[in-house]
Amino acid sequence: MSILPLSIFILLTTTAASLQTLNTNTFVNPKLPPITFTDSKKNEGSSELVNLRYHMGPVLSSPINIYIIWYGKWAPSQKLTIKDFIRSISTTNHRAAPHPSVSDWWKTVTLYTDQTNANISGNILIAGEYSDRKYSHGTHLTRLTVQDVIATSVKSAPFPVDHKNGVYLVLTSGDVTVQDFCRAVCGFHYFTFPSKVGYTLPYAWVGNSGKQCPEVCAYPFAVPGYMGSGGPGSLAPPNGDVGVDGMISVIGHELAELSSNPLVNAWYAGEDPTAPTEIGDLCEGLYGSGGGGGYIGQVMKDGSGRTFNMNGRRGRKFMVQWIWSPVLKACSGPNALD
Repeated sequence: MSILPLSIFILLTTTAASLQTLNTNTFVNPKLPPITFTDSKKNEGSSELVNLRYHMGPVLSSPINIYIIWYGKWAPSQKLTIKDFIRSISTTNHRAAPHPSVSDWWKTVTLYTDQTNANISGNILIAGEYSDRKYSHGTHLTRLTVQDVIATSVKSAPFPVDHKNGVYLVLTSGDVTVQDFCRAVCGFHYFTFPSKVGYTLPYAWVGNSGKQCPEVCAYPFAVPGYMGSGGPGSLAPPNGDVGVDGMISVIGHELAELSSNPLVNAWYAGEDPTAPTEIGDLCEGLYGSGGGGGYIGQVMKDGSGRTFNMNGRRGRKFMVQWIWSPVLKACSGPNALD
């Protein structure tokens, strides 16, 4: 589950002085001041207090079919950016997506296994899409009506109820409000109830925060208004769309957790399965080496000043948070310098 980034509670005041040139890209490690409202260490990548355990449930070890439900109005360019990110997960050819790549990032996710030692699949396919442009369940959704959106879609769409390999990804446009969105979550994952859809299906929801709360759910591509001109300002998004670029990291976060904990009985820390700390939560806000203690980590800037930490297909660049590695017992990403 994606909770609000800790960084929304802190003031951006300075940037790291150390810069290193690599081809046309520049390394930069933006610094944030100490966190004021929490003493959580999860952004540090520390393993001291982490008790991530396997609870004997399934992981998504078979090829993963993603069915995207576009709820509301979406520009073709926005859809293409998101689909390029998802398709980059299985783009293992480094000529198509140079290192550090989205595919390299997903390799950490595939380290997780089930009780038969079957790894999470690296084979991810967009198996279908459905556009609900008429807002069939209104412009405000609750957690339960998100499941109604899925039920409507599988009845109307050309894609089936795929209860063996299917994952349903509900993406809401910037004019749709969702229960707890911007206040407590930027995205979440769960499974559908048979009474709603007819089957138990893993699904995730992520909203476009561009018009509602970019400083919360698209950070660091937007900063809270109270920061004013007192700091260096927000980072430039790699694809030029604050809302969608912010969504990319949340989508990655939710897909990683959905794959490792699809029925909320597999990989998580804590004793309460209704509020688990999952493999994305442990690394919230961490994007590169040297992260923690106020830093997001060392990331890259291209010649246009856009910030990213991994490459995708078709020349795309993305900024995606790191994932907890069960091998390293720490947060891990493909752009690590050590």
